[in-house]
Amino acid sequence: MKFMKSVEVNNKKATLFVIGVVPVRFNVWVMLFTSCWVAYMLRVNMSLNIIAMVPQVESNTTSHSQCNAKDDPIRNETLRHADIADVRQAPRQIPGAGSFDWSPEQQALILGSYFWCYPVTSLVGGMAAERWGPRYVVLIMSLLSGLLTIISPAAARLHYVAIVVVRFLLGIAGGFIYPALHALIARWAPPTEKGKFVSAMMGGTMGTVMTWSVTGPLVEKFGWASAFYVPGVLTLIWCAVWWYIVADSPAEHPRISDKERKYIQDALGDKVKKSKGLPPFKSILTSFPFLAMVILHYGNLWGLYFIMTVGPKFVSSVLGFQLSAAGVISALPYLARLFLSAIFGVLGDCILTRNLMTTTRIRKFFCLFSHIIPGVFLILLVYAGCSTALSVALITLSMGANGAATLTNLQNHQDLAPNYAGSLYGIANAIGSTAGFFTPMITAYFTRNGNGFEQWRPVFFVGASVYIVSAIFFIFFGTGETQEWNFPKEKDEQSDGKSKKIDLKDAKDTPLSVIST
Repeated sequence: MKFMKSVEVNNKKATLFVIGVVPVRFNVWVMLFTSCWVAYMLRVNMSLNIIAMVPQVESNTTSHSQCNAKDDPIRNETLRHADIADVRQAPRQIPGAGSFDWSPEQQALILGSYFWCYPVTSLVGGMAAERWGPRYVVLIMSLLSGLLTIISPAAARLHYVAIVVVRFLLGIAGGFIYPALHALIARWAPPTEKGKFVSAMMGGTMGTVMTWSVTGPLVEKFGWASAFYVPGVLTLIWCAVWWYIVADSPAEHPRISDKERKYIQDALGDKVKKSKGLPPFKSILTSFPFLAMVILHYGNLWGLYFIMTVGPKFVSSVLGFQLSAAGVISALPYLARLFLSAIFGVLGDCILTRNLMTTTRIRKFFCLFSHIIPGVFLILLVYAGCSTALSVALITLSMGANGAATLTNLQNHQDLAPNYAGSLYGIANAIGSTAGFFTPMITAYFTRNGNGFEQWRPVFFVGASVYIVSAIFFIFFGTGETQEWNFPKEKDEQSDGKSKKIDLKDAKDTPLSVIST
């Protein structure tokens, strides 16, 4: 970045050149991080908003845990103990709350509608970004998401079906964003900095933590509708910043220095080109390295969904406390994953820069941290007994170690085919999203007859097995080498010299040597 300022010195104009110390690609990294932040802010805000929108009715709840509160002073004093029988809850009056008479089934419909089409748009999001440019795809979908969030209060007041439609459209828009961001990374991240760039994709974690922290005060002070208006307006402002800062590639950025542009382009070489055609689906779907990457990504998402959906129920039903009631403690696993992902990203880049390992060895070695160690921690969790501190520590360590996914499944598609990184991620993410359906079903099956340690052990064994087996499969069959099908064949090459054919009517004006070729 360069900018010039003219000043008067001794009646002469002197020109001062100030060279920006912040590279443009760092600004792109910040926008990648905040894009994930914004996407998750709009995705998860409804989970809390609906609590304020629907009055909490009086109810009787009975919950028995296998652990006694007196056995653990930390649970008894710091966390809300759940070993309660026949507790009558009075209606909760939340300041600024709404009065929507939605049944539990209608509320579930509202919350679930976001994900109805999300896997489908994940499939096409990468292809859209590769064809029209990730800058436009992310901008349009984020702009649409912001507007849909702003009109959510009006839709809710109209009818619950209207808010279902709004959330459904939000899910359609949201599915495009992550594959498009991976397409942008492929065009901006030099190989030795790809770990740091991919770590920006953990911005969704910060978006989740911050949204859950801010929504409550917003509702209490300004009413439930403000929890839609504020994120929506912030998203529109963010879109303007995105449009100004981000370009599809270094070659198209108006404010990048020649030195930085040349550095990125030389580092990427000919691996990334602006593609207008469809990905080579036949080559992709028959590629064994791609299959290994998909299985690794599936194992990662299985572990994440397992901890997010099954973990809270386990600590509530078996250990006897509500993790969500602990405030900062509930955010520890996510913050640990965010923090360690940045460390792993920098570490991987340093190893690659100093040629300590090949790309393939880095991907396989760090599967130990991203998949195998988290799986081991899940097994240890079910044997931790009634120790609250140890249980929280194991959950936090499991999620934290998974931050190494920035060097394994979250980056491997960039290795295999940078030209189609968005499409590869979209396919893998669409398949991996099905893990969110299966983990609750498996949990329900094994715990149908009770909530003791004996019933829960098979649940954790299954979760840990998927984590570990997917890593072992990738270690044997995965690779970090760029595949041949990454390079689209030029039409001239495919035509086998058809461009050299000459019309016979022009033969009289054509040298004989040319006709003979």
